[in-house]
Amino acid sequence: MLFFTQCFGAVLDLIHLRFQHYKAKRVFSAAGQLVCVVNPTHSLKYAPTRCAAVQTSTEQGVLPPCHHHEAVHDPQLVPCTCPLFSCPWEGHLEVVVSHLRQTHRINILQGAEIVFLATDMHLPAPTDWFIMHSCLGHQFLLVLRKQEKYEGHPQFFATMMLIGTPTQADNFTYRLELNRNQRRLKWEATPRSVLECVDSVISDGDCLVLNTSLAQLFSDNGSLAIGIAITTSKVHNAEAEM
Repeated sequence: MLFFTQCFGAVLDLIHLRFQHYKAKRVFSAAGQLVCVVNPTHSLKYAPTRCAAVQTSTEQGVLPPCHHHEAVHDPQLVPCTCPLFSCPWEGHLEVVVSHLRQTHRINILQGAEIVFLATDMHLPAPTDWFIMHSCLGHQFLLVLRKQEKYEGHPQFFATMMLIGTPTQADNFTYRLELNRNQRRLKWEATPRSVLECVDSVISDGDCLVLNTSLAQLFSDNGSLAIGIAITTSKVHNAEAEM
Protein backbone atom coordinates (compact mmCIF):
# COMPACT_ATOMS: atom_id res chain seq x y z
CA MET A 1 0.00 0.00 0.00
CA LEU A 2 2.85 2.40 0.80
CA PHE A 3 4.46 1.69 -2.59
CA PHE A 4 1.13 2.20 -4.34
CA THR A 5 0.51 5.47 -2.49
CA GLN A 6 3.94 6.88 -3.41
CA CYS A 7 3.55 5.89 -7.07
CA PHE A 8 0.04 7.35 -7.20
CA GLY A 9 1.33 10.60 -5.70
CA ALA A 10 4.09 10.79 -8.30
CA VAL A 11 1.54 10.28 -11.09
CA LEU A 12 -0.64 13.09 -9.71
CA ASP A 13 2.40 15.41 -9.59
CA LEU A 14 3.21 14.58 -13.21
CA ILE A 15 -0.38 15.28 -14.27
CA HIS A 16 -0.29 18.60 -12.37
CA LEU A 17 2.96 19.66 -14.10
CA ARG A 18 1.58 18.75 -17.52
CA PHE A 19 -1.56 20.75 -16.78
CA GLN A 20 0.52 23.77 -15.78
CA HIS A 21 2.57 23.36 -18.97
CA TYR A 22 -0.63 23.28 -21.06
CA LYS A 23 -1.92 26.45 -19.41
CA ALA A 24 1.29 28.30 -20.21
CA LYS A 25 1.20 27.15 -23.82
CA ARG A 26 -2.40 28.40 -24.00
CA VAL A 27 -1.46 31.82 -22.62
CA PHE A 28 1.62 32.14 -24.82
CA SER A 29 0.62 30.57 -28.13
CA ALA A 30 3.86 31.34 -29.97
CA ALA A 31 4.98 28.14 -31.66
CA GLY A 32 8.12 26.51 -30.33
CA GLN A 33 8.35 28.58 -27.15
CA LEU A 34 9.88 26.70 -24.24
CA VAL A 35 7.89 26.59 -21.00
CA CYS A 36 9.50 26.17 -17.58
CA VAL A 37 7.23 25.45 -14.60
CA VAL A 38 8.90 27.02 -11.55
CA ASN A 39 7.84 26.10 -8.04
CA PRO A 40 8.22 28.64 -5.22
CA THR A 41 10.89 28.46 -2.54
CA HIS A 42 10.62 30.29 0.76
CA SER A 43 13.66 32.47 1.17
CA LEU A 44 16.13 31.36 3.83
CA LYS A 45 18.55 34.21 3.37
CA TYR A 46 17.16 36.71 5.84
CA ALA A 47 19.85 35.87 8.29
CA PRO A 48 22.89 38.17 7.91
CA THR A 49 24.26 37.80 4.37
CA ARG A 50 26.98 39.28 2.21
CA CYS A 51 24.45 41.56 0.54
CA ALA A 52 23.10 42.70 3.90
CA ALA A 53 26.65 43.46 5.01
CA VAL A 54 27.20 45.45 1.83
CA GLN A 55 24.11 47.57 2.45
CA THR A 56 25.18 48.19 6.06
CA SER A 57 28.65 49.21 4.95
CA THR A 58 27.18 51.61 2.42
CA GLU A 59 25.03 53.26 5.07
CA GLN A 60 28.13 53.69 7.22
CA GLY A 61 30.07 55.31 4.37
CA VAL A 62 32.34 52.33 3.70
CA LEU A 63 32.87 51.33 0.07
CA PRO A 64 31.04 47.99 -0.42
CA PRO A 65 33.22 45.12 -1.60
CA CYS A 66 30.78 44.17 -4.40
CA HIS A 67 31.80 47.22 -6.42
CA HIS A 68 35.43 46.09 -6.65
CA HIS A 69 34.45 43.30 -9.08
CA GLU A 70 34.48 44.97 -12.48
CA ALA A 71 36.04 42.36 -14.77
CA VAL A 72 36.27 38.61 -15.24
CA HIS A 73 40.05 38.63 -14.72
CA ASP A 74 39.71 40.34 -11.33
CA PRO A 75 41.58 38.12 -8.85
CA GLN A 76 39.05 38.80 -6.10
CA LEU A 77 36.39 36.18 -5.52
CA VAL A 78 32.68 36.56 -6.20
CA PRO A 79 30.17 35.56 -3.47
CA CYS A 80 27.34 33.16 -4.28
CA THR A 81 24.71 34.91 -6.40
CA CYS A 82 21.83 32.62 -5.45
CA PRO A 83 19.09 34.94 -4.13
CA LEU A 84 17.69 32.45 -1.63
CA PHE A 85 20.35 31.22 0.73
CA SER A 86 23.10 32.51 3.01
CA CYS A 87 25.61 30.52 1.02
CA PRO A 88 29.24 30.94 2.15
CA TRP A 89 30.62 29.90 -1.26
CA GLU A 90 33.03 32.20 -3.09
CA GLY A 91 34.63 31.69 -6.47
CA HIS A 92 35.60 33.24 -9.77
CA LEU A 93 32.89 34.51 -12.09
CA GLU A 94 33.59 31.77 -14.62
CA VAL A 95 32.45 29.02 -12.22
CA VAL A 96 29.32 30.71 -10.84
CA VAL A 97 27.07 28.78 -13.26
CA SER A 98 28.45 25.38 -12.27
CA HIS A 99 28.06 26.28 -8.58
CA LEU A 100 24.42 27.31 -9.03
CA ARG A 101 23.59 24.14 -10.96
CA GLN A 102 25.46 21.67 -8.77
CA THR A 103 24.88 23.12 -5.31
CA HIS A 104 21.52 24.88 -5.63
CA ARG A 105 20.05 22.69 -8.40
CA ILE A 106 18.87 25.68 -10.42
CA ASN A 107 17.19 24.69 -13.71
CA ILE A 108 18.56 26.11 -16.95
CA LEU A 109 16.71 26.62 -20.24
CA GLN A 110 18.12 27.48 -23.65
CA GLY A 111 16.53 29.67 -26.29
CA ALA A 112 15.98 33.31 -27.20
CA GLU A 113 12.37 33.23 -25.97
CA ILE A 114 10.95 31.16 -23.12
CA VAL A 115 7.96 31.20 -20.77
CA PHE A 116 8.54 31.37 -17.03
CA LEU A 117 5.50 29.88 -15.25
CA ALA A 118 5.56 30.66 -11.52
CA THR A 119 3.16 28.55 -9.46
CA ASP A 120 1.47 29.16 -6.08
CA MET A 121 1.54 32.95 -6.20
CA HIS A 122 -0.71 33.08 -3.13
CA LEU A 123 2.03 31.92 -0.75
CA PRO A 124 3.10 34.48 1.87
CA ALA A 125 6.19 36.63 1.41
CA PRO A 126 9.10 36.31 1.27
CA THR A 127 9.02 33.77 -1.57
CA ASP A 128 11.29 33.42 -4.61
CA TRP A 129 11.03 31.80 -8.04
CA PHE A 130 14.15 31.60 -10.21
CA ILE A 131 15.76 29.88 -13.20
CA MET A 132 18.85 30.27 -15.36
CA HIS A 133 18.39 31.18 -19.01
CA SER A 134 21.11 30.35 -21.55
CA CYS A 135 20.96 32.59 -24.60
CA LEU A 136 23.28 34.30 -27.11
CA GLY A 137 26.32 32.61 -25.63
CA HIS A 138 25.68 33.85 -22.07
CA GLN A 139 23.78 32.76 -18.97
CA PHE A 140 21.18 34.90 -17.26
CA LEU A 141 19.47 34.52 -13.88
CA LEU A 142 15.78 35.38 -13.73
CA VAL A 143 14.49 36.15 -10.24
CA LEU A 144 10.85 36.67 -9.30
CA ARG A 145 10.35 37.63 -5.67
CA LYS A 146 7.28 38.22 -3.54
CA GLN A 147 8.28 40.62 -0.81
CA GLU A 148 6.70 43.13 1.53
CA LYS A 149 8.41 46.37 0.70
CA TYR A 150 5.86 48.00 2.98
CA GLU A 151 4.38 46.07 5.89
CA GLY A 152 1.14 44.34 4.95
CA HIS A 153 1.50 45.18 1.24
CA PRO A 154 3.31 42.37 -0.65
CA GLN A 155 4.60 43.09 -4.13
CA PHE A 156 6.15 41.02 -6.91
CA PHE A 157 9.55 41.98 -8.32
CA ALA A 158 10.98 40.39 -11.48
CA THR A 159 14.47 41.07 -12.80
CA MET A 160 17.05 39.55 -15.13
CA MET A 161 20.71 39.36 -14.07
CA LEU A 162 23.59 38.52 -16.41
CA ILE A 163 26.15 36.10 -15.04
CA GLY A 164 28.92 38.34 -16.24
CA THR A 165 30.35 41.83 -15.80
CA PRO A 166 28.40 45.12 -15.97
CA THR A 167 30.17 45.91 -19.27
CA GLN A 168 28.92 42.64 -20.75
CA ALA A 169 25.42 43.26 -19.39
CA ASP A 170 25.21 46.56 -21.29
CA ASN A 171 25.32 44.59 -24.55
CA PHE A 172 21.90 43.00 -23.96
CA THR A 173 18.25 43.93 -23.59
CA TYR A 174 15.66 41.73 -21.92
CA ARG A 175 11.88 41.88 -22.16
CA LEU A 176 9.35 40.51 -19.69
CA GLU A 177 5.77 40.21 -20.93
CA LEU A 178 2.48 39.38 -19.21
CA ASN A 179 -0.44 38.57 -21.50
CA ARG A 180 -3.86 37.39 -20.38
CA ASN A 181 -7.55 38.25 -20.84
CA GLN A 182 -6.87 40.85 -23.54
CA ARG A 183 -4.38 42.62 -21.29
CA ARG A 184 -0.70 42.99 -22.03
CA LEU A 185 2.07 44.38 -19.88
CA LYS A 186 5.71 44.67 -20.98
CA TRP A 187 8.92 45.58 -19.19
CA GLU A 188 12.09 46.15 -21.21
CA ALA A 189 15.47 47.03 -19.77
CA THR A 190 19.18 46.27 -19.71
CA PRO A 191 19.99 43.35 -17.40
CA ARG A 192 22.06 44.00 -14.32
CA SER A 193 25.22 42.07 -13.54
CA VAL A 194 25.20 39.39 -10.83
CA LEU A 195 28.14 41.29 -9.35
CA GLU A 196 25.42 43.60 -8.05
CA CYS A 197 23.23 42.29 -5.24
CA VAL A 198 19.71 41.24 -6.23
CA ASP A 199 18.45 42.94 -3.06
CA SER A 200 19.76 46.32 -4.19
CA VAL A 201 18.14 45.94 -7.63
CA ILE A 202 14.78 45.28 -5.98
CA SER A 203 15.25 48.09 -3.48
CA ASP A 204 15.99 50.52 -6.34
CA GLY A 205 12.85 49.36 -8.16
CA ASP A 206 14.87 48.85 -11.36
CA CYS A 207 12.75 45.86 -12.38
CA LEU A 208 9.21 44.80 -13.18
CA VAL A 209 7.06 45.60 -10.13
CA LEU A 210 3.53 44.28 -9.63
CA ASN A 211 1.21 44.89 -6.72
CA THR A 212 -1.05 42.04 -5.63
CA SER A 213 -4.14 43.20 -7.51
CA LEU A 214 -2.21 43.66 -10.77
CA ALA A 215 -0.58 40.26 -10.41
CA GLN A 216 -4.02 38.69 -9.95
CA LEU A 217 -5.23 40.21 -13.22
CA PHE A 218 -2.54 38.27 -15.10
CA SER A 219 -2.52 35.10 -13.01
CA ASP A 220 -4.43 31.93 -13.84
CA ASN A 221 -5.49 29.80 -10.86
CA GLY A 222 -2.55 31.01 -8.79
CA SER A 223 0.07 30.75 -11.55
CA LEU A 224 1.76 33.64 -13.32
CA ALA A 225 3.16 33.17 -16.84
CA ILE A 226 5.95 35.57 -17.84
CA GLY A 227 7.27 35.60 -21.40
CA ILE A 228 11.03 36.25 -21.56
CA ALA A 229 12.98 37.46 -24.59
CA ILE A 230 16.65 38.48 -24.73
CA THR A 231 18.28 40.38 -27.58
CA THR A 232 21.55 42.19 -28.18
CA SER A 233 21.23 45.92 -27.65
CA LYS A 234 20.91 48.26 -30.63
CA VAL A 235 23.95 50.24 -29.50
CA HIS A 236 26.02 47.06 -29.48
CA ASN A 237 24.79 46.09 -32.96
CA ALA A 238 25.62 49.53 -34.36
CA GLU A 239 29.15 49.39 -32.96
CA ALA A 240 29.61 45.92 -34.47
CA GLU A 241 28.58 47.21 -37.91
CA MET A 242 31.07 50.10 -37.70
